[in-house]
Amino acid sequence: MNKIKLTQDENLSIKVGYQLLPSDHQRLDLYFSLPDEMGISAKTLTEEQYFHHSIQNHSAYYSDQLHVPLVRSRFISQKKGEQSDYRLNLNLYSYQIRTALDTDIKQTIKLKEGKDFYPQAIELAEQISGLLKKLRRYTPSDQKLRAYFENADNYLSWQVEQSFLKLLSRAPKSTEYTSERNFLFALCRRENEYRAENQYNSQVTLADPNRITNKMRLLQRLIEYGVVFQKNTKNLNSYLNRIVKGTVTAIIMAFVMVLVLNARTNFTEVTIALVGMLGVIYGLREIFKEDITRIIWRRIQKGLPKWKIIYSHSVNKSKVANQTIWLEYIGSKDLPPQVDKLFQTRRQQNKQAAQLLHFRSDTRVNAKSFLPGYDEIQQRIYFNLTPFIRFLRKGEGRLYALENNKITKQAVERRYQINVVLMHTNKQKQQQIQRFKITLNRSNIINIEAIEVRNGD
Repeated sequence: MNKIKLTQDENLSIKVGYQLLPSDHQRLDLYFSLPDEMGISAKTLTEEQYFHHSIQNHSAYYSDQLHVPLVRSRFISQKKGEQSDYRLNLNLYSYQIRTALDTDIKQTIKLKEGKDFYPQAIELAEQISGLLKKLRRYTPSDQKLRAYFENADNYLSWQVEQSFLKLLSRAPKSTEYTSERNFLFALCRRENEYRAENQYNSQVTLADPNRITNKMRLLQRLIEYGVVFQKNTKNLNSYLNRIVKGTVTAIIMAFVMVLVLNARTNFTEVTIALVGMLGVIYGLREIFKEDITRIIWRRIQKGLPKWKIIYSHSVNKSKVANQTIWLEYIGSKDLPPQVDKLFQTRRQQNKQAAQLLHFRSDTRVNAKSFLPGYDEIQQRIYFNLTPFIRFLRKGEGRLYALENNKITKQAVERRYQINVVLMHTNKQKQQQIQRFKITLNRSNIINIEAIEVRNGD
């Protein structure tokens, strides 16, 4: 799948990312097959709970030219362009550097051989040093603009140091690359000394890991201003839900009043029996009202979109895109034929009884053009899988074996498997479809494997 990717994000979360063009319209469907042993259903984990607590949507300007920021150094020169545009251009440049750095660090960490790892790391260090020099070449003299510059410069310097320290901590262990390691260590020390010389952070902040980390997170959000879109989430069915609740309550009350009037005609006086009967009637009303309302509501909203997210530019507040979202438990009969076919390619022993959770997202881009240098926006959706494994059993098992009349045992962890089918439809109605097998335990995702259509697993 070239245009859309499903990858691991953190220990127990995955992300789906794809790009959108001006005036574009794309649809994304994800079908989660959750084994019954996980204990997940509409009763234990409602769609609303999972959406609000475990699904995050992110949309921002995007460029695949990661090593050559499209917002060139001339755009962050105070002498060129309007001063009112300085912060936006500075943020675009800084955001692009951070994106490039994050991408390349992750790719370099995957290299396990020193002969591949260290040349790549040195090249990355030289590239990032050049980008920082371009940024610092245009330090504004205007105090109003200097605050924006110092925030971005402080964050990028810290992020570069942290990224390369992380890179070195996972580097292949070898004495053959001492000079390369020293070169990378020098970059980290240089950035640390640079921040100290400019007094970007107080000693009190530096002495507390939590304070310095939280400060940098704040600076990160500041450089996203104008680049990452603001979002406003709306519940599409709130009024319909109120109407359903009101209608059900009215019908039940009418039925209760009929019972009360009949009871009253059978008892000419207020007696203990009458009071007891009225108590039973009102008690039954409270017992069944919620259940009846829930059953009727689930039938009515089946197949209806539940939320709408409106993305707007944080500077001029113009609407950039809107995203309509569906999320519901479905039956196997509701699966599209091509999705059902992929689920059926599993080997017989892997076909467990499972709950099916369907996520759908329709994204439509309203903007006919983007900022100069950017031809696409990137849509990313994060799914936290923690709610799926909260009912799973803890601990490890033991595997016993007989070797030369001696019994050996090995600790083995409990692993579980979630099957996910991703279906992506673009503006021209062209579809890409892929099944993924996610293996996880209670702590983290072990593996995400894209399954070939022709093979079972």
